[in-house]
Amino acid sequence: MDMNATRRQIMAGLAVMLSSPPLLAASGPAAKAARKPSRLRIGDTVGLIEPASASDEPFQIQLVEEAIVAMGLKPKRAAHLLDRFGYLAGQDKDRASDINAMFADTDVKAIFAVRGGWGSARLLPFLDWNIIRANPKLLTGFSDITALHMAIAAKGGFVTLHGPNAGSAWGKASWDIYRDIAFDAGTPLFTNPVGDEDRMAQRRWRTRVLGAGKGKAQGKLLGGNLTVLTALVGTPYLPSFDGAILFLEDVDEAEYRIDRMLTQLGQAGVLKNLKGVVFGQCTDCVNKGSSYGAFTLNDVLTQHLGGLGIPAYQGAFFGHITDQFTLPVGGVAEIDADAGTLRLLEPVVV
Repeated sequence: MDMNATRRQIMAGLAVMLSSPPLLAASGPAAKAARKPSRLRIGDTVGLIEPASASDEPFQIQLVEEAIVAMGLKPKRAAHLLDRFGYLAGQDKDRASDINAMFADTDVKAIFAVRGGWGSARLLPFLDWNIIRANPKLLTGFSDITALHMAIAAKGGFVTLHGPNAGSAWGKASWDIYRDIAFDAGTPLFTNPVGDEDRMAQRRWRTRVLGAGKGKAQGKLLGGNLTVLTALVGTPYLPSFDGAILFLEDVDEAEYRIDRMLTQLGQAGVLKNLKGVVFGQCTDCVNKGSSYGAFTLNDVLTQHLGGLGIPAYQGAFFGHITDQFTLPVGGVAEIDADAGTLRLLEPVVV
C-alpha cells in the first residue's frame, strides 16, 4: 500500500469537507424555523387546560366546549380543569400535570388554554420537557399563556399559536385566520381591518412606523404579552431573540410601566439583535393619574424601539381585543413597517 498516496487522499477529502457548508447550516429565514406540529382536522380531539387563573363557574367551561364543537373539534377536559386554589386554577403541580398529560395523550391533537390571568410561569419547573419535546402539538392562547409559548420556544423547539384563548369570543375574523393557519396550513397576510368611523380621515386601527423603523424584515416570530415576557428575563424559559421579529402587546399598563419593561428588555440584551419589531394593541395603557408633561405610549415605544435600526411599527391587530390575529410563535414571517402588515412565509403545520 502506498501510504503517501493514502495520506494525500485523506487530506484532499478533509479539504473538501472543510470547504463545504455544513448540511444543517441552510441559509435564509426559513432555516431558522421551529419544528412543525400536525395540522388540525375536523373531528380531532383537543385538550382544554387552565394553566393560569380559574374560571368563575362551570357554565363558562360549557360555553367553551360549545365553541370548540362549533369548530368541528371534540373537547377533552384536563383532569384538574375545574380545580381552584386561591385565584389559580388549582395547585401548580396539578396544572402542570394537566399539560404533561395532554402532550402525552396520543388522542389529543392540539391544546387550548381556556383563559389567561396569572399563574402559567409558576408551573414551568414542573413540566416534563422530554414528553413535550417528543409530542409537538399546537398550543393556542394569549396573555399569560405567553409564559408557555416562550418556554416551549426555549425548551420544546416547536411552533405554538399566540391567538384567542378557548374562552375568547371567536368571531368570524378570528376563526377565519385560525382555520387558515391551523387547519389549512395557510400563509396569510395579516393586515388591520379598515376603520369605519364617520370621519374624513380614519383613526381607528391605524398602524404607524416607530421612529426611523421603516422597511421590511424577515425572521422567526417570538413574543407575546410584554409584562409576562419581561418577567421571564433571567430564567431558563426565555428563548434567544437573535434574528427574531419581536411582537408585543399588553393591557392596563401605564406608560411609565411600559417604559420600565422595555428598558429592562433593552438592558438584558433582548432587543440587541432583532430583525424587526411589531407592537400590537396596548389596551387601556394610560396613566390613571396626572398626565401633564408625561410621555405618550407612542413616545415610549419610539424611544425604545424606533432607534434600533430595524423595521418597527405599532398598532397591529393583536392583543386584548376582539377578533385578534393568531400569530405562530416560532413561525417564519416578513413584516412591512411602512404598510403595517405581516405575512407568514411558510406553513407552520404539516
